[in-house]
Amino acid sequence: MRKRNLGLDIGPNSIGWALTEFDLNNHSGKIQGIGTRIIPMSQDILTDFEKGNSKSATAERTRYRSMRRRYFREILRRERLHRVLNIMGFLPEHYREKIDFSVRKGRFTEETKLNYKKTADGDYIFIFKESFNEMLQLFKAKGIDKKIPYDWTLYYLRKKALREKISKEELSWILLNFNKKRGYYQLRNEEENTQDNKEKIYVELRVAQVEETEEKTKDGKKLYKVIFENGWEYPNLVTDKDEWEGKIKEFIVSISRNKDGSVKRTFKKVDPEKDWEAIKKKTENDIEKSGKHVGEFIFDRLLENPSIKIRGNLVQTIDRKFYKKELQAILNKQKEFHPELTDKTLLEKSLIELYPINEAHRNTLKDKDLIYLITEDIIFYQRPLKSQKSLIAECPYERIKIKVKRIDPQTGKEIVREEEKGIKVISKSHPFYQEFRLWQFINNLRIYRKEKKVNDEWKFNVDVTDEMFPDDEDLAELFDFLKDKKEAGQKDVIKFLEKNRKIKSADKDNYRWNY
Repeated sequence: MRKRNLGLDIGPNSIGWALTEFDLNNHSGKIQGIGTRIIPMSQDILTDFEKGNSKSATAERTRYRSMRRRYFREILRRERLHRVLNIMGFLPEHYREKIDFSVRKGRFTEETKLNYKKTADGDYIFIFKESFNEMLQLFKAKGIDKKIPYDWTLYYLRKKALREKISKEELSWILLNFNKKRGYYQLRNEEENTQDNKEKIYVELRVAQVEETEEKTKDGKKLYKVIFENGWEYPNLVTDKDEWEGKIKEFIVSISRNKDGSVKRTFKKVDPEKDWEAIKKKTENDIEKSGKHVGEFIFDRLLENPSIKIRGNLVQTIDRKFYKKELQAILNKQKEFHPELTDKTLLEKSLIELYPINEAHRNTLKDKDLIYLITEDIIFYQRPLKSQKSLIAECPYERIKIKVKRIDPQTGKEIVREEEKGIKVISKSHPFYQEFRLWQFINNLRIYRKEKKVNDEWKFNVDVTDEMFPDDEDLAELFDFLKDKKEAGQKDVIKFLEKNRKIKSADKDNYRWNY
């Protein structure tokens, strides 16, 4: 009699194996095969894996690839914007000279900045000095006499452009800046996280009272109750009174409503990496409350406090609609001073420049203006999502016959023949399919009583499904109970049967389901 054993030595990035055969009669054995399989993995990834971090190298490559795609699309939009601004005559001469408009249209021959001009000595000078000096006067009027960066002129111009005339070159600077920072946008229909009546908000709360309680820690320290100015009470007791009294605290507050109508609040300290959506909403609320556009909101805050950090502090990631609304307001004001923005001849030249072959798209844009072309077709253009219908499987039970036209390669004549084609099944995300899944679950559901006396004899795991659901109406009630739940376990179903008086509360532990 022979016996075979397979031995495996499994490591974090390798597998060793050996297949042995042993003759039980002769008490002899031999190795039939042996080998290893090593998975290439760098030391840093291997160390993370041993610590339990499951982040793979594939995920890291995907992240870098997404960054490259975003950068490439930004460059592509910039090249298209260069071509239109060149036709309009809005680009500064030193900047236009560094761009190829003949072969690789709109692309830099030498990377350069629009707001700085290189001199013969190799130094760079800021070309919007007049606007910079106007901005300095505003800071001096506020009593601020410190060094102000040249680049802050951009925020001043964004505010000024909403009310007054700015030069063509300054408007080009603003447009190219909007091309880089155009806000967050999710093409798919986003829904707020309102499941189970929950809402997550970012708040800054000032502590109004810190009251001593009768409770103490194991070490004998006093515990205090914290009440905020808006009347909310911090759910946890604190030990350090000085750390809380009169202070302003930042929280992510999750608000949910219980069935009795009472409100439950959960407080969590702000984590910018995990709770960026709540902080984003807080930034948007600040801008909306100010009644200003993003550019003037930033500049007015700089006038109040020049030492404030702009990116990552004053303005976090915000929706694209805020930037889009500001740019449209700027261009609608500047068209009063720059007739090029409404010139139909320049629009036609720009369309031929961008779409020399695509006549259909030119026709859709010819009745618009350059403002629409710049905002909707260049800066804030968002490609449509690719169709994923090809991923939907075909029905294995039903096929249809269709007539297909083919060209015979030998004769060149058209041939019509019948072919079978599969019918696409319903998408898994479709409500009908979800309803089918739920009914399938209910149809396969079985309720067992762990112990039951039948004909004076105790039996185990007795199927009592027909007793629990004697007719279709009972099954329909279970369906209505489960359809609004994200997840359902055995306890939920037993609780439903207990509520419908199918099971006695004292005997509920004597029942189970088949899943």
